[in-house]
Amino acid sequence: MNNENNTEWSSSEKNTALESAGSEIKTTPHTRTKTSSSHNARHIRPAGGYSRTVEKQTTRASATITTQNRGPVRKPQQNRSGNANHTNKTSGAGRGINARDRQRALRKDMPRIARKMPDDVIPYAGDNIRIIPLGGVEEVGKNMIVVEYKDDIIIFDMGFQFVTEEETPGIDYILPNTKYLEDRKDKIRGVIITHGHLDHIGGIPYIMNRIGNPKIYTRSLTKMMIEKRQSEFPHLQKLDIRVVGPDDNIKLGNLPVKFYPISHSIPDAMTVSVETPYGNIVITGDLKIDHVNGDPTDAEKKVWGEIGKNNNLLLISDSTNVENPGFSITEKEIQKNLEEIIKNVPGRLIIGTFASQFERIIKIVQIAEKYGKKVVTDGRSIKTNIEIAQLAGLLKPKKDTIIQAQDIGKYPPNKIVVLATGAQGEEFASLMRISTKKHKYIFFNERDTIVLSSSIVPGNEIDVRKLKDNLYRYKLHIIHYKVSDVHSTGHGNAGELKWVNKTVGAKYFIPGYGSYSMTAFHAQVIKDNELMKEENIVVPEGNGAIIEIGNKGKTIKTLKEKAPSAVIMVDGLAIGDMQEVVIRDRKMLAQDGMFVIIATINMQTGKLRKSPDIISRGFIYLRESQDLLQETRTLIKKNVENTMKGMRPINFDYVKSNLTDTVSLFLFQKTNKRPLVIPVILSM
Repeated sequence: MNNENNTEWSSSEKNTALESAGSEIKTTPHTRTKTSSSHNARHIRPAGGYSRTVEKQTTRASATITTQNRGPVRKPQQNRSGNANHTNKTSGAGRGINARDRQRALRKDMPRIARKMPDDVIPYAGDNIRIIPLGGVEEVGKNMIVVEYKDDIIIFDMGFQFVTEEETPGIDYILPNTKYLEDRKDKIRGVIITHGHLDHIGGIPYIMNRIGNPKIYTRSLTKMMIEKRQSEFPHLQKLDIRVVGPDDNIKLGNLPVKFYPISHSIPDAMTVSVETPYGNIVITGDLKIDHVNGDPTDAEKKVWGEIGKNNNLLLISDSTNVENPGFSITEKEIQKNLEEIIKNVPGRLIIGTFASQFERIIKIVQIAEKYGKKVVTDGRSIKTNIEIAQLAGLLKPKKDTIIQAQDIGKYPPNKIVVLATGAQGEEFASLMRISTKKHKYIFFNERDTIVLSSSIVPGNEIDVRKLKDNLYRYKLHIIHYKVSDVHSTGHGNAGELKWVNKTVGAKYFIPGYGSYSMTAFHAQVIKDNELMKEENIVVPEGNGAIIEIGNKGKTIKTLKEKAPSAVIMVDGLAIGDMQEVVIRDRKMLAQDGMFVIIATINMQTGKLRKSPDIISRGFIYLRESQDLLQETRTLIKKNVENTMKGMRPINFDYVKSNLTDTVSLFLFQKTNKRPLVIPVILSM
């Protein structure tokens, strides 16, 4: 007997058994799984959110249908419309089964679809304007907003959300749920992208085919960034991207659209105004305000003043930094401070920042060149954005300004500036690889200065702490945003957002782009400063919320119905909303391992032919847990045989489900762990 696996099976037999277990995973240790009276029943959850039960059909359409207590019944003939032709009257004796019984027979094997609840049926909008955030509320990331009026739908942004390995192991990104748009793709008039950050453009390769590949409207730099990312998906249909400028006026369906340049951490960011019969809908995108001591610059006053001249019905505004009071530090101040550091640093300078800080990395290269220093760009995302900046004409460095990492030793240390990714402590990013001595060309020494030109993204606190611990072990000079003004986000503080709200002067307000605490606080700030009445402010209750402006612009409300909002995950090449069970299983495997039961049943007696075999990985060390294994085997034998007693025919799904629940509960009581229990039942 193999003590490690505690089974007498050969290696090939174990592999076969484990392969057959793939679809038999049950993961809820304390909840009894409800099973249909038929072992063929399976549960399906459509994208719309309601559940249905579908029974597998055991016959083809032309085959006979067998009912209980009756012989075979022929399927009725179909007319050209697809309806059954019933020529017999219900009272017709001697002609076989009557029509009512025939209908019952047919219904028995037809798919059973649960009736939709009222909340699942989205009413016709009529003359109302609909605003539907499909992403970006109650979260940071995967921004996507839908504006709908009559037969016209305009989509704003199409981002994705980065995920943590702890919360969603193995998942690459999370996307907005686009089921609402897929069902209405004939009404989509265009997609407007406000700027080129991944939380606004990252979903494009995964979503556009689903919604019919409508035209995309955006600024020049954003177009280049979309195309650069799309080049990683050569199998996809070519995108139709139209470049728009601040003076352009276009019409999408029957809705005129106007674009306005605004400040953010990336060039070519824009706010968009959509004209409706009842007033304009203004969607800011991500924004901040350039200012001098809290007084917006003339350029800002001009742009937002132009927007404010319109008859503005609704403002949807960025909420990301609203919890910070006053005005944010301007990017110009950050750049000024970085210039002083670059100019005066005595040794080598390594700057860790977000690649998304597009303007900042451009400015760092320009400053370094000004003082005769060489720049090493280390990290794929920074290299990509530098390349795009050069193609766009935003950065025109001298030929020898940007050098390769392997050439770093050819120059004096005080002539080197390294632009590196990984300020969030990512394991495989540049800064972490250098700090753990895994980088091929760059190694720290005591004369180096490190600038962390970024704040800590919520959820990354532990990783950033590990990075800082590593850096301080080298006795480096470290400068970060808590000790010096070396970082500012591209999002405005409360003072800037209040100024925007007042200047736009819309009738209604929806705080967007942020977690619920951010949007709710934004609403409170606007109300407390008497910029808008409380009844005119709507805080979206999650993605999929349907907000309607009705009565010719006189009312605003949130419908009780919601657009589909189930999470869509990108898992390698797989994209879908049916991933919750998979994620749960991965978490259980990572935390408590797996426990495979292989039981062979004598179909004649309903008894086990031998003691069940057990395979365990990541749960317990079998060699040292013989008592627990013996108890478990006894429990398995008793459970299976008692469950099957008198069961004819044997419902294997029920047997396995019952066994899973029983063993899961037993193991939890004994070990306080919840391994993934996988039963494999073989019949002989």
